[in-house]
Amino acid sequence: MAEKAENSRFYSDNSSEDYESKNKKKGKKGKKGKHADDGKSQAEKLEDLKQEVEIDDHRISDEEFQRRHRTNYERGLSDREAAKRLARDGPNSLTPPKKESNLVKFLKMLFTGFSLLLWIGAFLCFASYTYNALTANDVPMDDLWLGVVLALVVIITGVFAYVQEAKSSRIMESFKDMVPQTCVVIRNGNKKEIKVEELVVGDVVEVKAGDRVPADIRVIESKGFKVDNSSLTGESEPLSRSTESTHDNPLETKNVAFFSTNAVEGNCRGVVFLTGDDTVIGRIATLTSNLGTNQTPIAREIAHFIHIITGVAVGLGVTFFILALILGYNWVDAVVFLIGIIVANVPEGLLATVTVCLTLTAKNMAKKNCLVKNLEAVETLGSTSVICSDKTGTLTQNRMTVAHLWFDDKIHDVDTTEDQSGKALDKNSPTGQALARVAGLCNRAEFKGKQDDVPILKKEASGDASEQALLKCVESNVGSVADMRKANPKLAEIPFNSTNKYQLSIHKTEDGKVLLVMKGAPERIADRCSTILIDGEEKDFGPSLRGNYEEAYMELGGKGERVLGFAQMELDPNEYPPNFKFDTEDPNFPMDDLCFVGLMSMIDPPRAAVPDAVAKCRDAGIKVIMVTGDHPITAKAIAKDVGIISRDSEVHEDPKKASAAQEDDGENKKKGKAAVIHGNDLKNMSQDELDNVLKNHNEIVFARTSPQQKLNIVEGCQRGGAVVAVTGDGVNDSPALKKADIGIAMGITGSDVSKQAADMILLDDNFASIVTGVEEGRLIFDNLKKSIAYTLSSNIPEITPFLAYIAFAIPLPLGTVTILCIDLGTDLWPAISLAYEPAESDIMKRKPRDPKRDRLVNGRLINLVYGMIGIMQAGGGFFTYFTIMGVNGFHPSALFGIRDAWEDKSNNNLKDSLGQNWNYDQRTMLAETCQTAFFISVVVVQWADLIISKTRRNSLFVQGLLCNRVLLAGMVFETCLAIFLSYCPGLNTGLRMQPIHFWWWLPGIPFCIFIWCFDETRRYILRRNPGGWVERETYY
Repeated sequence: MAEKAENSRFYSDNSSEDYESKNKKKGKKGKKGKHADDGKSQAEKLEDLKQEVEIDDHRISDEEFQRRHRTNYERGLSDREAAKRLARDGPNSLTPPKKESNLVKFLKMLFTGFSLLLWIGAFLCFASYTYNALTANDVPMDDLWLGVVLALVVIITGVFAYVQEAKSSRIMESFKDMVPQTCVVIRNGNKKEIKVEELVVGDVVEVKAGDRVPADIRVIESKGFKVDNSSLTGESEPLSRSTESTHDNPLETKNVAFFSTNAVEGNCRGVVFLTGDDTVIGRIATLTSNLGTNQTPIAREIAHFIHIITGVAVGLGVTFFILALILGYNWVDAVVFLIGIIVANVPEGLLATVTVCLTLTAKNMAKKNCLVKNLEAVETLGSTSVICSDKTGTLTQNRMTVAHLWFDDKIHDVDTTEDQSGKALDKNSPTGQALARVAGLCNRAEFKGKQDDVPILKKEASGDASEQALLKCVESNVGSVADMRKANPKLAEIPFNSTNKYQLSIHKTEDGKVLLVMKGAPERIADRCSTILIDGEEKDFGPSLRGNYEEAYMELGGKGERVLGFAQMELDPNEYPPNFKFDTEDPNFPMDDLCFVGLMSMIDPPRAAVPDAVAKCRDAGIKVIMVTGDHPITAKAIAKDVGIISRDSEVHEDPKKASAAQEDDGENKKKGKAAVIHGNDLKNMSQDELDNVLKNHNEIVFARTSPQQKLNIVEGCQRGGAVVAVTGDGVNDSPALKKADIGIAMGITGSDVSKQAADMILLDDNFASIVTGVEEGRLIFDNLKKSIAYTLSSNIPEITPFLAYIAFAIPLPLGTVTILCIDLGTDLWPAISLAYEPAESDIMKRKPRDPKRDRLVNGRLINLVYGMIGIMQAGGGFFTYFTIMGVNGFHPSALFGIRDAWEDKSNNNLKDSLGQNWNYDQRTMLAETCQTAFFISVVVVQWADLIISKTRRNSLFVQGLLCNRVLLAGMVFETCLAIFLSYCPGLNTGLRMQPIHFWWWLPGIPFCIFIWCFDETRRYILRRNPGGWVERETYY
């Protein structure tokens, strides 16, 4: 009565002032100030969210808890008090982040990266056309068309990119899907159902199996209550909840159930102590939505490429601007020339080439179970140097499986392969048969219906994960469990509970006897046994055999396996006749002096392909770090099984030793250094200590980690210069997934939240698929280099005609529209076809590329394509140009300085070197013939350029000419397109081309052959003298 009187004051109307002041001290935010955080900056708020949850509501006494939250366990809150708190604290919901409008997102796609360079080019084209239109009559439309085409290229690729994006706005919607809609609350001593949004701190709620927990609650009553915390902590097993505070860490204690987790068994009553954004899930949601995303490696490379191209363009433009002034041009014409040179340097087709190449690779990866959401992530995976992998479902099969049996004083291996290709158990052992019978009968798991054609291990079953493992093991090795249960009907049962730690059932056997069977924690079962079954006979369970049992128990437990003990007893049929009523509340049957049958140990076994995949990662120089919410012993065992920790590695489990470990030579380095870090130890580590662990250990396992810790691990790797890939399937993984350079979610077991936060989804949840993705990512980076080298080399034969036009005043050798025909026509398919080129060598045997040194476009590539290949191509074009001019009477010496007279429409008597007169129309036709031939010459020399771009180091005879049929088709395509553009009636007139004689195709062929011979020789020298001058200056 005194307690009720004490608690009755919790309903006083003035109590909310005390409550509000207390909660302000705790950092509780009111509705209006939910994101104000007392004037903190965004960075400070984000840093707060990265810290571990610091609460003591689960540790304090019931009396103090009720006083703190002004509530009463029996009567709950009054409606009036709840309304006040709701008005002050806001609804129990997750606050959505500020959303960008679709227009803003689209504009970002249009005006970032490579698109910006194309927009600048388009603007300069429009400016040039506008100036010419204002100052002259009958202005050519070339600059206008070029500007329009550049703008269209940007808009089309921008729309394409926009459609591929738009994930961030859906992250919070996925969190909302996890929130329950209604809940049962006790107000004024009465039960009522309310919307979850109306729940406030201090409310007493009831939760039953099948419900989602409506807020963070402290459990005050529990009846077999279990929750699935896998989305929060990575725990694959349902966890029992009780009123007992078992751990300082709120994520580990048994008396707290968290917002949005699922209740799987029993029921409970609890008191709300955190709501909305303040809940653990709310903090994760806010952290995830507020985390900035890093610029992808390919985006950085494209930005670097833009800087190079811009530098080259502006450098050339300014040089010839000055030259034009020196040569006597007025400054307006010099500016027009400057604009023309800058525009000529813009590779119009490259944006489309890069986008299509990445799309083709994304489609190829999707066929291999890697679904790419963000195109740039295709290459990011190839750049990855660290993979932080979850354990359950990624490295393992995501199903508890019996791995070992101990009976007849021996440990027996059980087949854990996914296809059951291993050895079967000996069915002739009487003890083994007895163990299987106990495991099958003392078990509540059942197979679901309509699965006759499904393999046993893949059948769906109801019940606890461990019991499902036992069910499948017995079914696989002995026979139908359903038939076994039918032949041995159950008479009584004591279900498993966390206090007793055993399960017991009594059955009538086929021969009319009564059999008691028991399973549970091995130490509890062994304590109840006086005999042990050896070779089918009961023997005294004395010190010797008990020692053997304990040794086996420790060995199996040391493997990270969950071990269960099994026992049985045949009851006297005279004492327990068929009509005997067994009382399970107050047992009227023996529960001691049982016969110990054996042990069965379970684990979620590694996927078959994972060890080989981890080994490939090692060969490729990629560090694989396991980050899991599971127990350190289990995590270490799986890490050793899959090769994340080598068998002979020295393992540091003391965080101080792990942090202090330094790189050294000698025996320790040969053995390798591994570290297994518990989440509690990680919590106490400084940033420098964490960085030391990550730097000085090649093999690392982080166990029992929280979402914030996963994020800190990712940031630590990034501080060390690593490109980080993160795998995950739960809500707890979403901050790390978003912060990583590439987040990889699980397609089968992954939550919607994790899928939305990730850049890539593994459709088969298999780590081995990541390695396939890494290989594809590395290959596309190499092939993009080849595509860019091929595309840029034609820039020189496109730019130099304009430069010669300015510097030497010759008739223009190549028109603007013709340049577009090359960049967006003949070059496009061949450039894209290089995406299909196979790897030159085993790309998974080399180290990850250094983002600071191994660039997509570097000085060596520019040296080769601009200073060597491009010059040769330009030479072929000019040779063709001067040949045609010479054949028609204009010798090279006569062309220099002739431009003004050539372009003078009133001059119809221009004499050539042979004394012939040429009118304006004749000169125009000859110029268009030369421009067409120059265009054809570029196509011809691009044949050689395409072939040499197939390989950066290998000889073409090694790489093979026929290994890429798409490339061969590309050569045919560009040739056919060149013929079509040049000879199609009407079209050639619009493009200012002339149908040329077959002989004018031939002048470019010697240059084509020379380019091929030159580059084959260059690569021969490069291979013979690794690290020499040729490699330093030309190997890109």
